[in-house]
Amino acid sequence: MSTGHPELVATIASEIAASGPIPFVRFMELALYHPRFGYYMRAPEQTPERIGWRGDFYTSSDVHPILGQALAKQADQMDQLLGYPEQVTVVEMGPGKGLLARHFLSACQRDYPSFFQRLRYVLLERSPAMRKLQRDNLSPWLDQPDLLTWVDDLTALAPRTVTGLFFSNELVDSFPVHRIQVTAQGLEELSVDYRDGRFVECVMPLSSDALAHHLRGLTADWPVGYRTEVNLHASNWMERVAQRLNRGFVLTIDYGHTQQDFYRSDRKGGTFLCYSRQSVSENPFVRVGEQDMTAHVDFSSLAATGDKHGLQTTGFTNQMSFLMGLGVEQMLAKLEQDSPEFKAAIHLLRPHGMGTTFKVLIQHRGIQQPELDGLRYKPFFQSVLTAQSAA
Repeated sequence: MSTGHPELVATIASEIAASGPIPFVRFMELALYHPRFGYYMRAPEQTPERIGWRGDFYTSSDVHPILGQALAKQADQMDQLLGYPEQVTVVEMGPGKGLLARHFLSACQRDYPSFFQRLRYVLLERSPAMRKLQRDNLSPWLDQPDLLTWVDDLTALAPRTVTGLFFSNELVDSFPVHRIQVTAQGLEELSVDYRDGRFVECVMPLSSDALAHHLRGLTADWPVGYRTEVNLHASNWMERVAQRLNRGFVLTIDYGHTQQDFYRSDRKGGTFLCYSRQSVSENPFVRVGEQDMTAHVDFSSLAATGDKHGLQTTGFTNQMSFLMGLGVEQMLAKLEQDSPEFKAAIHLLRPHGMGTTFKVLIQHRGIQQPELDGLRYKPFFQSVLTAQSAA
């Protein structure tokens, strides 16, 4: 089996040769986001389809437009709660192929014309390869220069300037993570060495004070051999988002758990996985740069970070409940039962699939106790997240 993209493998091996074994978080960052050779960064013509039914994995937007339609309905209600500002900004972070943006804009243009006329849609994307796909999928609106804007990262947006909505769908799970293992010596960090032409795992002391501080806050009773992940990038990202929101909402969709569930003692192997051609493995040291890497999201940490930086937790639910609150049943009623389109839409609601695996965290600033249709149905874990995020 291939070690991976030759130039990327050589680049990582060279860094290890120069400085010794690197923390896994650095290995994952290079594998996914190296500017020239990373999995997400290479041009489409240089790599097979990554996202979609024929790719390594698919997202909700590949399944059916209903998620984009529901988000448009929720954004219109948020616009009302904001008092119909002269300009409302929607920032999509990690827009993938641009399908969710296409579905969202189509629904807004058709069903919410007042909102659409005042809309500025910002796509936060640093990959030239993904920007090309997004422009292709958003071609109907490219002649409206005031509508669409692309930025490389959050620093392109000045602090406290956004009135509207920040949202992401399956972004945070792709952030590089620290991988932790409990040994006889205590908590140590999984690192990566390069020996005899291949990458191998080794265990090293924790690589930063920030990581050690985060782990002290978990106060978990883990057995020797226990493995898990810590996503410090996610907390840093949420802090930067909070700093740029003036008034409005932050909506995060991803697969993950509350902290209580994420770090429970019987989840001994963690949640880290690799995806290639719709197959799953736990081996990050093959197909480096040619397969996706991912870990589930600790939503409690996102909520707590937001709270620390001025975002209140509006609510926490799962994708099925979110879509039901926004009238997915009426949307489904317009489709012919047993049609492929109907079956695809149902896929987003499955209780033991995407419907409950995917969670929705909504936070707000500058609005008094907003009530949102997407949070109408609150699953049992609502109080757990709220209690932890307020701690």
